[in-house]
Amino acid sequence: MHLFWITSRAAGIAALLFSSASVSLGLMMGGRLLRRRGRDLRVTHEALSLATLVAIAVHAVVLLGDGFLHPSVADITVPFASSYREPWMAMGIVGGWMLVLLGLSYYVRGRIGVERWRRLHRFTALAWLLGVGHSLGAGTDAGTTWFLVAGGSVAAPAAVLLAARLVSANSQRRPTALSARSPKIGA
Repeated sequence: MHLFWITSRAAGIAALLFSSASVSLGLMMGGRLLRRRGRDLRVTHEALSLATLVAIAVHAVVLLGDGFLHPSVADITVPFASSYREPWMAMGIVGGWMLVLLGLSYYVRGRIGVERWRRLHRFTALAWLLGVGHSLGAGTDAGTTWFLVAGGSVAAPAAVLLAARLVSANSQRRPTALSARSPKIGA
């Protein structure tokens, strides 16, 4: 039935939009780009994350009713089980599972430790990138102007923030050439 495919497309696009907005907000909060960090921002980030998880679940589950693909449960849950548009499907499945596990890990951070949770939470960016790749490679709307504008309007800022975070983290780890050669005072 055509309704299942349309619903899955809509949910997939919603997942891309929600996840991109959540990643952007999370990077701005973590990078201290937002002056007002507080409960309101955390609640908004959490709501966007949960909306992403719901959209991912709908995106996958309604495909079971699709009359064209006829996917099995394994096809929508196990990477490389489906032969449809691989490796893009596998990227989406891996990214989706990562987002589910990393998103829900927030609720057990007290048990796993806040520091460990923070280190794990950094992999959310990788899961998001896999989802973007899935959208561009397997999405039936990927080449359309409206999709590129809508997706790009939220994915581009997240990508720029992620790149800035990676560059900043990398520059903080590396000693400069001058500091590596300079003798330490008092040594």
